[in-house]
Amino acid sequence: MTQLEQHSTEELNQLVKEADLGGREPAGWVGKALAILAGAWSLFQVWYASPLPFTFGFGILNDTEARAIHLAFAVFLGFCVFPARATSSRTQVPWSDWLLAFVGAFCAAYLFLFYKELATRPGSPTTMDVVVGATGVLIMLEATRRSMGFGMLVTTGLFMAFVFLGPYMPEVLQHRGASVQRFISHMWLTTEGVYGVALGVSVQFIFLFVLFGTLLDIAGAGNYMLQVSLALLGHLRGGPAKVAVVSSALNGVVSGSSVSNVVSGGIFTIPLMKRTGYSGVKAGAIEAASSINGQIMPPVMGAAAFLMVEYVGIPYSEIIKHAALPAIISYIALFYIVHLEALKYDLKPLERDRHPTMRERLLGWALGFSGTAVVCAAIWYLVSGIQQIAGDSAGWVLAVVGVLAYVGLMAYSSRYPDVPIDDPTAPHVKLPETWPTVRAGLHFFIPIVVLLWALMVEELSPGLSAFWATVTTMAMVVMQPFMLSVFRPGGVASSAASSLRQGFADLWKGLVLGARNMIGIGVACASAGLIVGVITLTGMGLMMTDFVEAVSAGNVLVMLVLTAFVCLLIGAGVPTTANYILVATLMAPVIVELGARNGLVIPLVAVHMFVFYFGILADVTPPVGLASYAAAAISGDDPNATGWQATWYSLRTTVLPFVFIFNPQLLLIGLGSWVQVVMVCISGVVASLLFAAATMRWFRTACTWLEVGLLLVATFMFFRPDWVVDHFYPKYVSAPATDVYKIADTLREDDWLVVGIAGEDLNGKALTKTVALPMGKGANGRERLRDAGVTLSQLGGQLEVAQVKFGSRARKLGVEQGYKIVELKLPNPARPSEHWVFVPAALIALGVWVMQGRRLRGRAALAAA
Repeated sequence: MTQLEQHSTEELNQLVKEADLGGREPAGWVGKALAILAGAWSLFQVWYASPLPFTFGFGILNDTEARAIHLAFAVFLGFCVFPARATSSRTQVPWSDWLLAFVGAFCAAYLFLFYKELATRPGSPTTMDVVVGATGVLIMLEATRRSMGFGMLVTTGLFMAFVFLGPYMPEVLQHRGASVQRFISHMWLTTEGVYGVALGVSVQFIFLFVLFGTLLDIAGAGNYMLQVSLALLGHLRGGPAKVAVVSSALNGVVSGSSVSNVVSGGIFTIPLMKRTGYSGVKAGAIEAASSINGQIMPPVMGAAAFLMVEYVGIPYSEIIKHAALPAIISYIALFYIVHLEALKYDLKPLERDRHPTMRERLLGWALGFSGTAVVCAAIWYLVSGIQQIAGDSAGWVLAVVGVLAYVGLMAYSSRYPDVPIDDPTAPHVKLPETWPTVRAGLHFFIPIVVLLWALMVEELSPGLSAFWATVTTMAMVVMQPFMLSVFRPGGVASSAASSLRQGFADLWKGLVLGARNMIGIGVACASAGLIVGVITLTGMGLMMTDFVEAVSAGNVLVMLVLTAFVCLLIGAGVPTTANYILVATLMAPVIVELGARNGLVIPLVAVHMFVFYFGILADVTPPVGLASYAAAAISGDDPNATGWQATWYSLRTTVLPFVFIFNPQLLLIGLGSWVQVVMVCISGVVASLLFAAATMRWFRTACTWLEVGLLLVATFMFFRPDWVVDHFYPKYVSAPATDVYKIADTLREDDWLVVGIAGEDLNGKALTKTVALPMGKGANGRERLRDAGVTLSQLGGQLEVAQVKFGSRARKLGVEQGYKIVELKLPNPARPSEHWVFVPAALIALGVWVMQGRRLRGRAALAAA
């Protein structure tokens, strides 16, 4: 590698450090002390997430105490590793930063240090409490500026100013304001502000998942995903771009950061793309568009996804289920986009040393799919059988089985040398063979299987699932060098001690890096807590409903466009996690409420996925798209041009949130059979491919504007077949409200009971809404409704909401005590299947295909003549 390329790599590594880790790397005892502190933070989080405190009766902390300790670590490390200015030293910590670090950590840990004393005087803070709280808020703002930038600082500052300027605001946003003492008490001494839901999720879920991904990357899983993608796809037309797409999807399991995803994969794929004919702008845009979608790819999505567990009130396994299809559709569409780009510019694939025959290819794919299916079935039956036979001892038996599986896979893969990835700038790039590459890292799937089994099958909490997956990865990181020394041909058994030392050194490096990756996220969650605290203190959420309704004139589509714009605007200076917290707190309830007032049933998870998607898209949109800037730094091209191109490639992701708001089936909601699931999956994929062809203006060949229009019509019909059918058959028919229990008795758990309700808002204004009450568990309809959070009372012919459980999904959907159930809305039995709309949609797409085929044959005949 040349000196210039080494300098470029150093700059890229510094870019990742500045964005994710803080740019400061002190040397000597200071660096060691900070590393020890970061490692201690990781060990504390592992301890807190584990069952060990309850097993030993030691170190048991309540949620508030754990949040205070978590924030103290984040603030102290934040001031030590994030410099005050761009010109500040990256190797020394000045005395002012030490002072801020110690004072900030004390203020953050105040709730833990004086928890008993504060519990005896709720709502009556002393002068000391107010001084510590005020100092903590100011220091938190500085920590926000350093780790998140001025955008987040300005946003937080404007919200805080709103508290004190309330009496002087326009009438629609006016409130009575608050005193400084009340503001500080609300923000720093309760769980309504800094120590609220966002910081709680950071403590319980996010840290362990970030640590899990960091340790997997230390073990080599990220590099392995890239190698597998290159071996599978590198030989195809536009192969390096397809490698970027697939490796980013796989790397989403390891990393939840767009910037690190861009750099880790892009440093290899972008030069390769340029070498095969893609321009620097397109190469950088493809990598950026691929990498941001890593945050929507289950099972380990971006940090903001874990917040949905609290905001929506459903298990993380349900979040994964709803997120899976849109994420897969988005990646398939991007894969097709890069293929169309390769066709447009007639790009050549990378050459293999040996070209397998068609028979060998078919046999390889058949063995690959069948082998994967057999392995998955074997894992399922083996684990289920052990749990049934071993009973309470199943955990220990499964641990032994896991160890044996790991040893066996390491013994198998270690017989073959690692497949090196050549320098992408070299004159010749040697593509690795598929099976040798795949078998070299089969052991990396063990912790992923543990995570998925705990989340999806055992339905453990995300925190406990991440704990078991993280512990598995920690053991794997420690043992990997030792296993290689034992099983690798030529390995020397006497090097076992040094191999174990290397394993523990790798583990320590992972613990330190995991903590440093969490500094910015922890500070962002705490800072977002200040914004949430303003909303709860001032009642801004209720004001926003009236404000948005006035601006959008009650039109749901206009309201969604406004929300998307707000997400992108805030995302220009605010990270994804804080962006999601802010917009989800302000806008998500507004969308649900105004949708219900317009008779539109919008699932709560669809609204939060909508906000989540647009928060992620802000990472590529100019003028501040960090993923685009990172990709442009590698490609050497203009970052704004790269950002706009990445935004264009991301249109297929942009359209998906609007689709699943109006058609929740795309989130696998409301599907009654596997046939419907298959139909939705196929139609969603076809629609995304047609939309990609329309936006790229290329199907079989270049598209005319008429053909683009026809492809968009077909896309709409595949995505929204219900819109077509709604014009001929209503979706629901009305039934008497008094039949509610009779209808509820026929529904299953998680089915919807769609009802029309009427009541008054806080201003005494009459309103009617349509809501879908989710059914809970129970032997009959009354019990299922009560489990979902709703208790009804009947007086004569009127049915009224007697009670709504706090924090239930019904409460989040806007159901309030005292509302009257005015009608039931039952599925229309005369309504035909929406899937019939796919027939004319397919005919339209086929017509475009035929037209372009005739045009191609005409050109060929003309060229031959």
